[in-house]
Amino acid sequence: MPTGTLARAFVPTETDASRVLRTALSRGGDWAELFFERHRALGLLFDDGRLEEATSGTDQGAGIRVLKGEQTVYADGNATDVDDLLALAGRAAGAVADAPRAFALPAVSPLTVPPRSDVRIDPRDVPIEQKVRLLELANAIARGHDERIAQVTVVYRESVQDVVIANSDGLYTSDRRVRLVFAANAIAKAEGLQQTGYESLGGTVGFEQMSEDAIADVARTAARRAVLNLEADPAPAGTFTVVVSSEAGGTLIHETVGHGLEADFNDRGLSVYAGKLGQKVASELITVVDDGSIPGLRGSSAIDDEGTPTRKNVLIESGVLKAYLTDRKYARKMRLPLSGNGRRQSFRHVPIPRMTNIYIAPGRSDPDEIVRSVDDGVYVRKMGGGQVDPVSGHFAFEISEGYRIAHGKLGRAIRGATLTGHAPTVMSSIDMVGTDLGYSIGTCGKDGQGAPVADAQPTIRIPAIVIGGIVAGPPS
Repeated sequence: MPTGTLARAFVPTETDASRVLRTALSRGGDWAELFFERHRALGLLFDDGRLEEATSGTDQGAGIRVLKGEQTVYADGNATDVDDLLALAGRAAGAVADAPRAFALPAVSPLTVPPRSDVRIDPRDVPIEQKVRLLELANAIARGHDERIAQVTVVYRESVQDVVIANSDGLYTSDRRVRLVFAANAIAKAEGLQQTGYESLGGTVGFEQMSEDAIADVARTAARRAVLNLEADPAPAGTFTVVVSSEAGGTLIHETVGHGLEADFNDRGLSVYAGKLGQKVASELITVVDDGSIPGLRGSSAIDDEGTPTRKNVLIESGVLKAYLTDRKYARKMRLPLSGNGRRQSFRHVPIPRMTNIYIAPGRSDPDEIVRSVDDGVYVRKMGGGQVDPVSGHFAFEISEGYRIAHGKLGRAIRGATLTGHAPTVMSSIDMVGTDLGYSIGTCGKDGQGAPVADAQPTIRIPAIVIGGIVAGPPS
């Protein structure tokens, strides 16, 4: 069945959508939107050597948004037919509480956007027994890596989301998003010490990405990282030159820059980048891009959750701030173009500006040469969790896999390290950018909503940044 269509269930037609939008505007609204969703999900959790959880279900419903001046009204609920949608539209119209008026909707103009990703194997066609076998495989490989592996948790998540979006400007469009995630978390214990290792894979292609080789690599990496941290030296504390590998993924750029470039934060003055369009905010070596149209990546889709086609958005170009990420509300309010970044967790949520796939563009330096350029520093192979204050730009991130650099070579592994700094200062100080590019995946939280994302960066060198850890001597 073609991507972008709905199967075996009610879906509002163009005629249905026109009726719903007319009802939504019947009490004087200026603009109305229908967001219809059918979401089928499966989750499997394998822990302590057995399948602990298996959950599945389908959620179907709609959200009706009506704008009247600066007022926004939103009504949502489950919907199985057009009468349910009309009832939701009536609720939204009633909340506007204006006098009924006559109006004419423009003719419907269907928008067809080709799918961004190729789904060769629909995960719904794969027996659950086959998925469980992959969990068992990952568990066995992680546990067999080292006798010090004490616990392994493996997760498989599957999501197929079909959406239909229509609005009173005449738009009618649809999209299908298939997203899979496989993740392993290993715990290693020895001599009273406990360390963890984590790895994941996922994207917007089909079950073909879940090969046994790929699953085995996830499991081995998680176990290796846990054991490595058992044997690692305590992290040093102080200011160091830091090389962040492309393998680390784009957590740094996602948190330190990405959220700060979402239009709602900037409109409210809650970003360190507010009011700085056209100004230099980073090193001239830094170009930052958000692109929801890249095939296969976790944050990709044909359209955003307002029906705007996704696209490549250059946010920072050679260090100069060029654009913010917008949805319809803030594009109109700030007089900015639509960027295709209006996203929502489900039909129960209003859209807000969100990242999709954000990355620092590759540079010109050989990644190995970047390491060789450091006499005494820290190498970050994998970034962990962290936090950032978008208003001030200050951040702190855990390093889940890191090493000392001594005389241009990687030395002993370190554990317990954190990176702390000020985002614009760090972005402005980067003096080497590699030719490589490595992605990581995640679910980004904002305003109580989760959104699937990917982020990436090349290998970069930060000349001086504070490492939090345990004071230690120079590397041997």
